[in-house]
Amino acid sequence: MDHTPRTSSQATSTRMVDVLVPVALDQTYSYRVPRGMELKAGDLVGVPLGPREVLAVVWAENTNPDPRLHNRLKDVSEKLDIPPLKPELRSVVDWVANYTLSPRGMVLRMCLRMGENLGPERLRAGVRLIGDPPRRLTPARRRLIEVLSDRLLHGKSEAAKEAGVSAGVIDGLVDEGTLVVEPLPPPPPPPAPDPAFGRPDFTPLQLSAVDAMRALAANGTFHVALLDGVTGSGKTEVYFEAVAEAIRRGKQSLILMPEIALTGQFLDRFAQRFGVRPLEWHSELTPRTRARNWAAISEGSAPVVVGARSALFLPYANLGLIVVDEEHDQAYKQDDGVHYHARDMAVVRAHIAKIPIVLASATPSVESEVNARKNRYQRIALPSRFGGQHMPHIEAIDLRREPPARGRFISPRLAGEIRTAIERREQALLFLNRRGYAPLTLCRACGHRFACTICDAWLVDHRFRQRLVCHHCGFSMPRPHICPNCSAEESLVAVGPGVERLQEEAAALFPEARTMVLSSDLITSIETMRSELAEIAEGRVDIIIGTQLVAKGHNFPRLNLVGVVDADLGLSNGDPRAAERTWQLLNQVIGRAGREQGRGVGYLQTHQPDHPVMKALIACDREAFYDSEIDLRERTLYPPFGRLASLIISAGDRPSAEGFGRRLVALAPRDERVQVLGPAEAPLAVIKGRYRFRILVKSARGFDLSDYLRNWLAVSPKPKGNLKLEVDVDPQSFL
Repeated sequence: MDHTPRTSSQATSTRMVDVLVPVALDQTYSYRVPRGMELKAGDLVGVPLGPREVLAVVWAENTNPDPRLHNRLKDVSEKLDIPPLKPELRSVVDWVANYTLSPRGMVLRMCLRMGENLGPERLRAGVRLIGDPPRRLTPARRRLIEVLSDRLLHGKSEAAKEAGVSAGVIDGLVDEGTLVVEPLPPPPPPPAPDPAFGRPDFTPLQLSAVDAMRALAANGTFHVALLDGVTGSGKTEVYFEAVAEAIRRGKQSLILMPEIALTGQFLDRFAQRFGVRPLEWHSELTPRTRARNWAAISEGSAPVVVGARSALFLPYANLGLIVVDEEHDQAYKQDDGVHYHARDMAVVRAHIAKIPIVLASATPSVESEVNARKNRYQRIALPSRFGGQHMPHIEAIDLRREPPARGRFISPRLAGEIRTAIERREQALLFLNRRGYAPLTLCRACGHRFACTICDAWLVDHRFRQRLVCHHCGFSMPRPHICPNCSAEESLVAVGPGVERLQEEAAALFPEARTMVLSSDLITSIETMRSELAEIAEGRVDIIIGTQLVAKGHNFPRLNLVGVVDADLGLSNGDPRAAERTWQLLNQVIGRAGREQGRGVGYLQTHQPDHPVMKALIACDREAFYDSEIDLRERTLYPPFGRLASLIISAGDRPSAEGFGRRLVALAPRDERVQVLGPAEAPLAVIKGRYRFRILVKSARGFDLSDYLRNWLAVSPKPKGNLKLEVDVDPQSFL
């Protein structure tokens, strides 16, 4: 091989470095440093890897290269004119890879997401009118000359669009000397956020939290604060004061959000406070914008970054503060590639960088609540809503006693309350955490159920799209009119409700009302979503029908009534966090009500009004919920009082997956501090045609579970053929 894993031997006169390549490998590779090239750890370089040239990062000096490999090593091709990765970020890469058992190259890849677009930005062409009109003056040419008549430099594509002509018309006039092409100057950098721009008037209760935020950012050392405030208490404005303090001190701030695509309102609030919008980082950005933003972050010209979980791994030049908004949200867990939890890794990055971090939530995770109770985290509380608004009143509708009419899903009492809200010109929200029209379609004649052909899941009816869809693999098919099993015509019936079916029922009950469905599968773009949220905020919608997407911190001024159609939905899925997630989700969604005017009311349609989660919600007794949930976790040694890891084995056939799982368990090191459970068929036993078995590993909290897994897998057979093994330390999903 021309690029050989690092070995140790006596030093040679030729300088060597070890580089890490952003591919699925854990090891570094050694390369020679050409004479005259100055390299140090963290520098970004181009190196030959096999037949291609790849981006890499110098990870360490190789002071003891093996002299036998000297003539087989290749040279570093070039050093890129890009700020090096700081020691802090390289330590984060090593730490995350070690903890999650992921290849270091895959963690590095998250730091270099824009590797293929790095480097100087491509110059954009502009055109200017300099000469006389051409002899042949067509209508298109005349329109273009009129647009450029000011003889200023215009962007080529913008000028063509404004004049309604093709690029060929411009090229023709350039050839005739009427126009000249010149490079456009780069756009000026956006103005920096101004910490003094829009200081709000805080309430006395908020002021103590504001002082704590400012002190946290000013201190500049590692410290974790849990900003624990009820919905509508002004948490965002309060932690903005920590951001303002970081800006004053010349430091960069990172604000992580679970759903960056849905943060139009947040960006507006940021602009109201600081005069400009922050720099965004998420998957919907164009490649060129991502490259430009990556460069601004690494050069230090982006004072504040608002991003999805991947923003945590960017190469900040001078990071001084991290904020994790809605820290409880399960969207912070990445379940493909590197399995990491962004909230927990954000705390790790803050610790390594020796900077403060704020975790903000109205419904803190049990892990964060326990850390606050044990004084590992500083709790900064906001116990009441801004402006004196009351928290919503919550009532249960016992579906055993007040059921909806047959074939309906909205109970008579909830329907009456919605009608009253519409008459008052207020908005109502119907919440159901189930996409599509119905979760199951079956044949009345023979009982045939429509299932995915390659997953262990029913097909969901999507009436808006006229298709049956698998939510696990994406398989879809047109909704048939004839049963494929018995050939009966028009015999198919939808079973159970989804949000689309709920809209149909709402339209029948309230024909005069304007309804809108908010569901992730109906979003065509971020801009469409932000436009729909703006319509709701402006009062152009009477009834909102939504999935968990509506619980993500939106502010709807006229919304005073929330009806949860199936409050029990998340309680019976075998997930150890089911109670916590249900309590958080319902608290958040009901917290959308009554934030600006009037008194908010939430109705929980439930078959289990005596369930501890329902009783805590109705009594607004969060301490009772946390006390019971923490006690249960402590008795059963579930996180945060114990550690979990999940090993998912999948294969194209069931015996291969099960057999490999059994061989794996047989080789597990014996340790009384560890329980190895399984292999057992995963609840979703087949996904995308692959059979799945799960091994659950459970240990005490202080036990080094990552090291145990590493030693176990080192002596275990490697998956071959179509076998696949995924390791998930601290799993959030148990499907």
